Amino acid sequence: MAFPITRLRRLRQSKIIRDMIRETEVDCDDLIMPYFVCPGTKVKNPIPSMPGNYQLSIDLLVKEVKDLVDRAGVHKILLFGIPEHKDETGEVACSHNAIVPQAIKAIKREVADVLIVADVCNCEYTVHGHCGTIVNGDVNNDLTLVTLASQSVTMAEAGADIIAPSDMMDGRVGAIRKALDDHGYTKTPIMAYSAKFASAFYGPFRDAAGSAPQFGDRSTYQMDPANGDEALREVEQDILEGADMVMVKPALSYLDVIQRVKTNFNIPVVAYNVSGEFSMVKAAGANGWVDEERMIKEILTSIKRAGADVIISYHAKEFGIKKRLEK
Repeated sequence: MAFPITRLRRLRQSKIIRDMIRETEVDCDDLIMPYFVCPGTKVKNPIPSMPGNYQLSIDLLVKEVKDLVDRAGVHKILLFGIPEHKDETGEVACSHNAIVPQAIKAIKREVADVLIVADVCNCEYTVHGHCGTIVNGDVNNDLTLVTLASQSVTMAEAGADIIAPSDMMDGRVGAIRKALDDHGYTKTPIMAYSAKFASAFYGPFRDAAGSAPQFGDRSTYQMDPANGDEALREVEQDILEGADMVMVKPALSYLDVIQRVKTNFNIPVVAYNVSGEFSMVKAAGANGWVDEERMIKEILTSIKRAGADVIISYHAKEFGIKKRLEK
């Protein structure tokens, strides 16, 4: 650099110039807002570890999604279910009367312009809190594939726009793709949680979904946080099995993985800005330790800058509302 002829600060002298040359801009179209749906009517249970988030009954969820679209300009949601009853295998989630299929149908009836991503897993629906069928103290991979495939078809039949398996079983994308195709849902995309790490950042979510494992942990199926090369193998396998989009979860501690996935594979990349990341920002903001609004924008920008095409975030609604007010 030939200083003083080259002065990089010239392009930072005014907001107009900074806006003009900005490389990365997060827009509402990049965002997906997660929700937790529960049985009952007029139910709005606060989630203490996730301020501003709730377990919502279907009637209130429909109103909330309308508000998300109208006020925040965010048109994509991800649904998690809190069932009335659980079982050993998660079969309860495969019923057409299960909580998420009911919610999908209700939202589709009332909200015209919304895309629904249905999370497919068993941890919310099993009495033991693990992501599949337990045999000899561990999740049996191949038995779990049967339940996941059945659950996926039920979600598609209810009207889900995208199926998102989050279980981390080997072969589940292929099993789900075959089941969807066999039932005529050849146009339904799969958003695979391809590189999902066994992370400490999921704690608040497990409070929200009631999905904490009752014994052991998930390290035999979720990934070791130390492994980046293995993440690429997981992503590649899911692509070969038919994944239309791949996900890295969590986001902030895995920005390098997001970048490597984007660089190595010509496929849309989703990043999940998870509950623990959200709650840390909220706690620090509530204590006046950080500028919360600026921090949220910076975090989402960093995730997109790393290579994410789509960001799932509990900040989506508040970010969208502020974004609209800026315009």
